[in-house]
Amino acid sequence: MAVYTLNNNDLTEDLYLLIGIHTSLNECKLAYLLNKYLNLHFCKADYELDFTNKEYTSFYSVYESVNYELDQEWFLINNIYKSKSKTKTASLFAESDSISCLIPEKNKIDYFLKISGDLKRLNQLNMIEKINKIPPVITSYEVEVKSLKSKDFLIF
Repeated sequence: MAVYTLNNNDLTEDLYLLIGIHTSLNECKLAYLLNKYLNLHFCKADYELDFTNKEYTSFYSVYESVNYELDQEWFLINNIYKSKSKTKTASLFAESDSISCLIPEKNKIDYFLKISGDLKRLNQLNMIEKINKIPPVITSYEVEVKSLKSKDFLIF
């Protein structure tokens, strides 16, 4: 009898396109501008991506937009979580800031734009050019999913 195995890397290989966005905007304003420039309909998702570490729990906000005509789902995901923690010692600086990233190997990226569904009907270069024309956006580019060690964090 033949034995079949399922490779996890095959599941995530071409299922979605990932774009990294560098900007100083907060997620609400970025979602609004992406709606305006790309004719999308982002709204805040009912869930957040949360990860518990030994020291703290981090939450990453998610915005969703579904295009039923093109059979595509768009997700705007925050890559950076800033938290404040109180120190146990009595000192002048009783709070410390900690920053965690959803995808640690891409810690310079502020937001990820994940597009899943029918990617054949998507003009990637035109879309990235439109994102780069948004005034507060510093740059955006396609992130190669195969190169990510933490790509499993983007499966939801």
